[in-house]
Amino acid sequence: MKITVINATEKKGVTYHLKESFLAPLKEKAEITEFYLPKDGPEFCVGCLQCFSKDQNLCKDAAKVQAIEKALLEADLLVFASPAYVFHTTGAMKALLDHFGYRWMPHRPAKEMFGKRAVIITQCLGAGGKSTAKDIKDSLSWWGVSSIKTYTFKLMSEVRWDLIPEKKRAAMCAVLTNAAAKFASIDYSKKTGTNPIVKAKFMAVRMLQTDLGKANPEYTDFKYWKENGWIGKVRPWKRT
Repeated sequence: MKITVINATEKKGVTYHLKESFLAPLKEKAEITEFYLPKDGPEFCVGCLQCFSKDQNLCKDAAKVQAIEKALLEADLLVFASPAYVFHTTGAMKALLDHFGYRWMPHRPAKEMFGKRAVIITQCLGAGGKSTAKDIKDSLSWWGVSSIKTYTFKLMSEVRWDLIPEKKRAAMCAVLTNAAAKFASIDYSKKTGTNPIVKAKFMAVRMLQTDLGKANPEYTDFKYWKENGWIGKVRPWKRT
């Protein structure tokens, strides 16, 4: 079992401790690869469009982006952990997700993403946890991921782990430990199913790509879809 974790901050605060609680029951049976943003992530996207129009490897941050993508594609379980910064994910996480715009379904989604499982862990002082999770979930869904579990925690009174009452810390950790036990029992040789929403997105984009291909058969995204057989009857969620 392989797990890839994207930490939205390098700070070892509340989010870090919650994420560690989730990973603890999995460490003995899983190979875990972690990235800490912004240290391990790309700088801000400059909108050069190279990844869309030509090749993602032409991006100025390609080395970091492709290292993270390789880990994501090879993983059985994806874990994204982010605190809420003004009702949204951190700037570093947003910068990373922006760089994967070319992997959204209207462009060149990776077939490996269809059938993967993902977990999103967020925490906030009051409100903002759900919108933070949505920032990440939007990208995951448009990458083709169907099974996305979200765990959001409202701290309400304190944002320092050591000052949160022990009873509350224990309760939050218990939720994640119990969740991890369920993920530990999964047979990852079997991919999870693709839900109707992801399938509907795919089929709508397939129609778009078909029309774009008629207008310009050399269009980068259309060629990618055609090479994968998706313009025809092949579907990324069906294993051959």
